Amino acid sequence: MSVQERKQRERAERERLIVATARELAEQQGWDAVTTRRLAERIEYSQPVLYSHFRGKREIIGAVALEGATEMAAAIRAATAAADGPRARVTALARTYLDFAAHNPAVYDALFQLDGGLAFAHEDTPEPLKDAFAALLESLGEVAGDGVHPGVFTETFWAALHGLATLTRAGRLPPEYAGQRVELLVDRLAVV
Repeated sequence: MSVQERKQRERAERERLIVATARELAEQQGWDAVTTRRLAERIEYSQPVLYSHFRGKREIIGAVALEGATEMAAAIRAATAAADGPRARVTALARTYLDFAAHNPAVYDALFQLDGGLAFAHEDTPEPLKDAFAALLESLGEVAGDGVHPGVFTETFWAALHGLATLTRAGRLPPEYAGQRVELLVDRLAVV
């Protein structure tokens, strides 16, 4: 291995450490607790080293969001692949999405609530975000119904899931009806 390759590997490892530490800190204490000073202390590197990887917190949030999008897409694909039939796939997708949001609140916030400098629904949308949408579209496109654009249906279903995730987390929806909400969403929106 050349010196250049070793340095690139070490840089990538440092970057992963920064993202993992930011994510851990955000999950434990919220995004307000994530500062470049605290991150530098936790990873035991100087702030200039941290800034050599990311220009600031916004880019770190974006990196966490991209990592989260990849994880969410994989979880959705795994859940839908294990389901038998369109209705079961859509139900599995909805439950997996809501579970991901509930179990990864800081990542979910990085994806959808905070400014990580990421473009959605544009030509320059990063690949992990496109892939997360594609993971939704793969199952939802087949239940959009006649005359309904699969992408528009997916956006609408996703918006409903996001609303459920956000309102549940805020304590505005009673948790005992979570399963009933998923069934209602699938029954009313998906043509299966």
